[in-house]
Amino acid sequence: MSRKAMEKKQESCPDGLRTVAEKVLLLLKKRYPNPHTHLNAADPWQLLVATILAAQCTDARVNMVTPALFARWPTVRDMASADQAEIEHHIRSTGFFRNKAKNILAAARRVRDAFAGNVPNTMPDILSLPGVARKTANVVLFGAYGINEGLAVDTHVGRIAFRLGLSRSRNPLQVERDMMALFPREEWGDVNHRLVWFGRHVCRARAPVCRDCEMVLFCEKKGLQA
Repeated sequence: MSRKAMEKKQESCPDGLRTVAEKVLLLLKKRYPNPHTHLNAADPWQLLVATILAAQCTDARVNMVTPALFARWPTVRDMASADQAEIEHHIRSTGFFRNKAKNILAAARRVRDAFAGNVPNTMPDILSLPGVARKTANVVLFGAYGINEGLAVDTHVGRIAFRLGLSRSRNPLQVERDMMALFPREEWGDVNHRLVWFGRHVCRARAPVCRDCEMVLFCEKKGLQA
């Protein structure tokens, strides 16, 4: 979405919904004053790989796997020359390891050949990497380069946005558009981190801890049984 289109969408947001978003942001900042990713990564390439591995896997498990993985293949160029079966062996415990290994190897080769070994820092370029969709791209652009090009929507973000009534959609792309229109651009990356933590600690998929939720008074609780 272009900046002009985003500004137009922000202007069209109902005042009531914008007020809710402002409350959400204030309360999230109070609960989580120092947001950051739980994935351990020393550089953009490591963050990209860790984020790919984190699909359908916990950050804790990924952090157990990546030290040996990066010790075996320290750089993009090293990984680009790896054997896929050996990568699979290292990442097996993260789940979907064959597809993840295939994408990591292909991404390494494209980064090496098309971007001189450097993970690109624009949305179109990073989306050209195998295995990278908008969620991963947003995580890497913000986490590695401090660029707020979008707002990463994972299961936690999508679930909470729907429950609070910040988005009426279950489609991640539409949820991202809705959230981008409601929150200031400079907050997008940290909103993702805070909502992920909030989804793990309080607004869980099953048995959310509503008694500990600061937002209970205005939460629509959409999708929850009474």
